[in-house]
Amino acid sequence: MATAAAVTAEREFYQGGTPAGPSVLVLFGAAGDLTKRKLAPSIFNLAKAKLLPKDFAILGISVDDLSPEQFRTQLTEFLRDEDRGTDVYQWFTERLYYERGDFADPQTFARITQRLLDIDRDHHTQGNYLFYLATAPKFFAPIVQQLGKAGLSQQDDAHWRRVVIEKPFGHDLESAKSLNRDIKAVLQENQIFRIDHYLGKETVQNIMVFRFDNAIFEPIWNRRYVDNVQITNGETVGVEQRGGYFDTAGTLRDMVPNHIMQLLSLTTMESPASFRADSVRNEQAKVLRAVQPLDSEEVLQRSVRGQYGEGTEGTVQVPGYRKEPGVAPESRTETFVALKLNIDNWRWAGVPFYLRTGKRLAQRHTEIAIQFKETPFQLFRNALFHKPNTNTLVIQIQPVEGISLSFGAKIPGPVLRVGSVDMSFQYSKYFGAEAYTGYEVLLYDCMIGDATLFQRADMVEAGWSIVDPVLDVWRALPPRRFPNYAAGTWGPKEADELLAIDGRKWRNIEP
Repeated sequence: MATAAAVTAEREFYQGGTPAGPSVLVLFGAAGDLTKRKLAPSIFNLAKAKLLPKDFAILGISVDDLSPEQFRTQLTEFLRDEDRGTDVYQWFTERLYYERGDFADPQTFARITQRLLDIDRDHHTQGNYLFYLATAPKFFAPIVQQLGKAGLSQQDDAHWRRVVIEKPFGHDLESAKSLNRDIKAVLQENQIFRIDHYLGKETVQNIMVFRFDNAIFEPIWNRRYVDNVQITNGETVGVEQRGGYFDTAGTLRDMVPNHIMQLLSLTTMESPASFRADSVRNEQAKVLRAVQPLDSEEVLQRSVRGQYGEGTEGTVQVPGYRKEPGVAPESRTETFVALKLNIDNWRWAGVPFYLRTGKRLAQRHTEIAIQFKETPFQLFRNALFHKPNTNTLVIQIQPVEGISLSFGAKIPGPVLRVGSVDMSFQYSKYFGAEAYTGYEVLLYDCMIGDATLFQRADMVEAGWSIVDPVLDVWRALPPRRFPNYAAGTWGPKEADELLAIDGRKWRNIEP
């Protein structure tokens, strides 16, 4: 876990503990899918864990014409049946409020201001407001600007104001810089929480504990012992109902500057001086800036893009990307990306980092695989079943969260046979923890003001600096053949060739 506060948040999520201080959570985009499926259940889980203050309320903002009762019904739609009718459920629903309005209309924010004053009076929330922008990206800057004009962004020693911004944060480096400028013209950096739900997952947060709290691993976490690192993010679903958005974005923009770069930076960063937010994020930003930028020729050699055609998901026949709702019939948008990157610093010089992410792949699976180097001398090279490169550390993020380490061992019997074995654990089995959405710890951190698990402006821009050269080349050179992989596979053959050139291959991910 990244900080003492984050460790406390995780532990207290299961055991109950100190709640956050009085506040109002203002949800822009309150009628949207993210709010209903992820945010509302997460907030309710915090309420069950007694991590919400008793002086708490939620104000939903949306353009939808909803009555207060309809809003309550929508917000509780995805709660579990066994939670309904409980004391926590009653407490939760009594604190739900709704305001209809246009995000660009100053009158909307005048009404929000008055509603917040009323809520402060009725629930003693003391003027502490957490604004969550669960909206389309085009509304991020306008909402923040309207908050500033309405005086809702101003904080002092008596109360705090914070803004949570969902991804994507820009669509290239220039737009990310522009969005940062617009938002920081109104807010201070310590008021901005750029959220990435991946950072709420147990295993992602545990990377730093694993590295910096275990003396047996950190000494070998470098170029002297690591052969290569592979980060895989596979999804079996297609674009579902997001075809209109996705066809203008693509997998490179949608996944790499945020999710993948966060995983990369946590895996490769140096040990921070402390676990305060800025110390951790300083090291993440530093290693992202050390990623070697690809020139035009290297983009052609070290990047792969793909688009899925029709195929099968399990036993179900699924359409190709170009047949999905909202997608252009001749779309050139990529649904798969593979990259080979290098980091120019003392720790990682010469170690290749292979990244792949895509839709309609063979499995829903996210992992970080650290492949260690072979022993200098293969003493057991003639033993039956012996294979080199058996030492692999795998940090599994989804769907099962856990860590495994593989190594060689003698197979019992009179003949010397060497096989690969695994030591592994799963969070759910070992700790007996109840599954949750991943947003709970992040929301709790927002309420207590701990920004460790959130991207800072320079981290966002560093991520886009890595992606931008690839975007430029891909924009100039349309793909030669799309679709180039069948749904239900691990992507185009060029992704395998990317590693084969180096004499390597992707780790075999078993079902």
